[in-house]
Amino acid sequence: MNYYLIAGERSGDLHGGNLIRSIRQHDPHAHCRAYGGEQMQEAGATIVRHYREMAFMGFLEVAKNLGIIRKILRECQDDLLANRPDVLVLIDYSGFNMRVAKFAKKHGIRVFYYISPKVWAWNQNRALNIKALIDRMFVIFPFEVDFYKKFDYEVEYVGNPLMDALAAFQPNPDFIRLICNSPSDSRNVIALLPGSRRQEVTAMLPVMLAVSRQFPDHQFAVGTVSNLPKSLYDSLLADFPDVIRVDDAAYDLLHVSEAALVTSGTATLETALLNIPEVVLYKTTRLWYQIASRILAVPYLSLVNLIAGRLVVRELIHDCTPNRVAEELRAILPGSPRRETILRDYAEVQAKVGGPGASERAGKRMVELVKEYASK
Repeated sequence: MNYYLIAGERSGDLHGGNLIRSIRQHDPHAHCRAYGGEQMQEAGATIVRHYREMAFMGFLEVAKNLGIIRKILRECQDDLLANRPDVLVLIDYSGFNMRVAKFAKKHGIRVFYYISPKVWAWNQNRALNIKALIDRMFVIFPFEVDFYKKFDYEVEYVGNPLMDALAAFQPNPDFIRLICNSPSDSRNVIALLPGSRRQEVTAMLPVMLAVSRQFPDHQFAVGTVSNLPKSLYDSLLADFPDVIRVDDAAYDLLHVSEAALVTSGTATLETALLNIPEVVLYKTTRLWYQIASRILAVPYLSLVNLIAGRLVVRELIHDCTPNRVAEELRAILPGSPRRETILRDYAEVQAKVGGPGASERAGKRMVELVKEYASK
């Protein structure tokens, strides 16, 4: 069978790679063509375009690159028809993927969606569009099943693929020795995870770095990603020679850290699942915060708090300043009552997320459905 997959960012590439492995396990003759990255390529997919060419974030960034986005969309549509698959599998990345879904539906191509767009966060009636365009939706949060029921749309809960990545993680026992400035450096590590998109890093990393000046007894380390140019980090870190860089090893970094500053996104949940107390950051103006607070249909920004259904980790948005962040960071370091509370609440979040196997379940189910469709 022929599978066409589209992932437009780093996390989608990771989950897409695991999904492809499962698909090929249950369909040994599967041919996978994809928009993605190294993870999907290593899993056996033919990559049409790398996700780094598509990772635009925010209204202004999208507006500035509308011409490029439209060109990529047309290219994708043409390639989809030229290599007409048995199923199109969309992975998160809703702005682009829902447009592809509409095109595929028009041309009679079945569409699966893995990792639902966050339509429960704002403008919830977008679920009706999903219901009209997507043949099967595979969701990764239990609360999404009940959400879609409100729109008379049955979805399949397969678990969270982050648990697959975490289950496969083997900590490097020499990691702390490798990253410290010297073998005798015993300062406790604070992880800085500014995100995997250029716009996130340029907005959030300066705030995180400014915080480091208030904690001279700690070793700060930035989790960098290879899909962004080294020169970007060079310019931002020029005045912070004591801050370590850790390339493409966020799990190892978190594993040796006592706390973390994390840009809102998937990394907030990964940090919680690894039991590292965190402060969640997202920089915006007070005006934009007031606008967003009126249109958002959920009370929290971070996945940790959304899954728990209450405040577990602090979220700093319009008040994301170095002094406020430093204040919240001090409150979660060892010896603080809030740290112990966070760790207890993490256990509840972990129970709700469940164990590994999401990629296996999703891939197996997709193969079953594609074969079922082919037999009709």
